[in-house]
Amino acid sequence: MQENIIPHNFEITNQERTQLKGHKALLLWFTGLSGSGKSTLANAVEQALFNQNIHTYTLDGDNVRKGLNSDLSFAPSDRTENIRRIAETAHLFIDAGIVVLAAFVSPYKKDREMVKKTVKDVNFVEIFVNTPLEECEKRDVKGLYAKARKGLIKDFTGVNAPYEVPENPDVTIDTTQTPIADAVKTILETIQPKLQA
Repeated sequence: MQENIIPHNFEITNQERTQLKGHKALLLWFTGLSGSGKSTLANAVEQALFNQNIHTYTLDGDNVRKGLNSDLSFAPSDRTENIRRIAETAHLFIDAGIVVLAAFVSPYKKDREMVKKTVKDVNFVEIFVNTPLEECEKRDVKGLYAKARKGLIKDFTGVNAPYEVPENPDVTIDTTQTPIADAVKTILETIQPKLQA
């Protein structure tokens, strides 16, 4: 079937979209345990970028799983497929000239490497939200850790499923040590050179 799929080349290029928007496109990949503060941090970074007239869009684990990936479980193979679809979606947004902020547990190193390969290394910024498990469990705003500890949720990262810590993230933030405003400043300083059109 793949041999019958021939991509169409459209007239407007990614370079032209970059010129129009005045900045390059990127994928900011926020990874960390549930409750680490990924979505909160992504939201704050997006607000700061929006205030600088940067065109953005946020993809978040819960939101994507309610729609695009509603057919997937949390089994390892489905987790990989979840991240693969998100990578392809982000790739389309990058081609459109958008800065994508993606907040996903994404526990497996091989899956994060696949995302990097899909969107190209130059477009990928890995942000490890390195909040300790104990703190994530204390927050447990959704009650997920408590359910997992009772055996009500299978394959829950940090309890009964592994999280493979990033080896060389572009940015590491521990939300117990770094206030959100400082974390946003650190991330913006890291990505500023990459945004230059």
